[in-house]
Amino acid sequence: MTSQRVHSYYSATMLGDTSYPQLKGDVRVDVVVIGGGFTGLASALELAERGKKVALLEAQRIGWGQSGRNGGQVTGSLSGDGAIRRQLARQVGEQAADDFIWFLRWRGHDIIRQRIERYGIACDLKFGHLHTAYKPAHMAELRRAFAEAQQHGMGGEVELVEATELGRFLDTPLYFGGLYNQRCMHLHPLNLCLGEARALASLGGLIFENSPVLEICHGAVPLVRTATGSIRADQVLLAGDVYHQLERAKLSGMIFPAAGGIVTTEPLGALARQLNPLDVAVYDCRFVLDYYRMTADGRLLFGGGANYSGKASRDIAAELRPCIERTFPQLKGVKIDYQWSCNMGIVINRIPQLGKLSPNVWYAQGYSGHGVATSHIVGEVMAKAICGSMEQFDVFQHFRHVRLPLGDKLGQSLLALGMCYYQLLEKLH
Repeated sequence: MTSQRVHSYYSATMLGDTSYPQLKGDVRVDVVVIGGGFTGLASALELAERGKKVALLEAQRIGWGQSGRNGGQVTGSLSGDGAIRRQLARQVGEQAADDFIWFLRWRGHDIIRQRIERYGIACDLKFGHLHTAYKPAHMAELRRAFAEAQQHGMGGEVELVEATELGRFLDTPLYFGGLYNQRCMHLHPLNLCLGEARALASLGGLIFENSPVLEICHGAVPLVRTATGSIRADQVLLAGDVYHQLERAKLSGMIFPAAGGIVTTEPLGALARQLNPLDVAVYDCRFVLDYYRMTADGRLLFGGGANYSGKASRDIAAELRPCIERTFPQLKGVKIDYQWSCNMGIVINRIPQLGKLSPNVWYAQGYSGHGVATSHIVGEVMAKAICGSMEQFDVFQHFRHVRLPLGDKLGQSLLALGMCYYQLLEKLH
């Protein structure tokens, strides 16, 4: 049976749905990639561009999970940057650690922008992002980020915005300042996924949908088996993030789902430009933050909160309406046309997890809500490693990852408890 997409603004406005076949029979390729989201697509496309014969297996539809349902913001934020810096500085020194952090923040933007241009991917690409201070104390964080950007040569692309200047960007009384960044982007993520899949197919990559993997048989030439077929490959990349249940004996307790909710209003007409004159994407400085932007057809797309219990979310529109009306009182009672949720893959120390399960079976996962740009960097890193260039992949081997004890269920409860603690601290300060 063909799986159906979640009803969202993105699925309602995608530029042609996918119709890739289900895997049937036996196939032989150089590399098989498991997972049809950004990590899998980016890795597979990089490999195909390097001349590898690639097959990609997706249990549902291309872009079915978080990659096709997220907020669509491509920012320079990097979850876990503090932990990465501390661990890496001890190994390679402060300067090398700083250079690697900057690479992780911004390389993904170049990859996405170049890929959109090379393959002619229509995905509503826009530039401009505002990181806002929800409290006066948040301005210190934004000033540090502004100074860091200047030190790295981004002075012409960033602007520190004081509270009195916010009206140039947003018609809201909510914030105490912000950091405007013109390098950051926002886009239609599902259309980007679909465009990358078409690019992969154009290079001879094999794509199979509705083909959940039952097991990976390790060995000199690994075998990936589904209910209706199998693929033998020299290398296997597991890129299903939090949605898969493969290899749990080795990966349990490392990554956990957090359900984020997003809504999209009715078209706002001229009010859209009044509320957001420069058409920027926005998120605030809180630990659990709100994020929003205007769509190509003038709707407010608004996300916020996160359910760390691992359970499916709720009445998302009812939860987010007060946040929308607090941000933009002009939208009180606005009609909400779409609401949906998606699972983010949360890692305890927020450092993306790249590794090997055996000599020729690799995995990449765990972007903790910052995956659009990071997944594309990881795709490049994994493709290089699979092709024999291990330098960037080996940097990730310096990082010590946290594995919560007693498996996924108890780990999920501990994660939820920890998130409550941090949210409480934030309210108290």
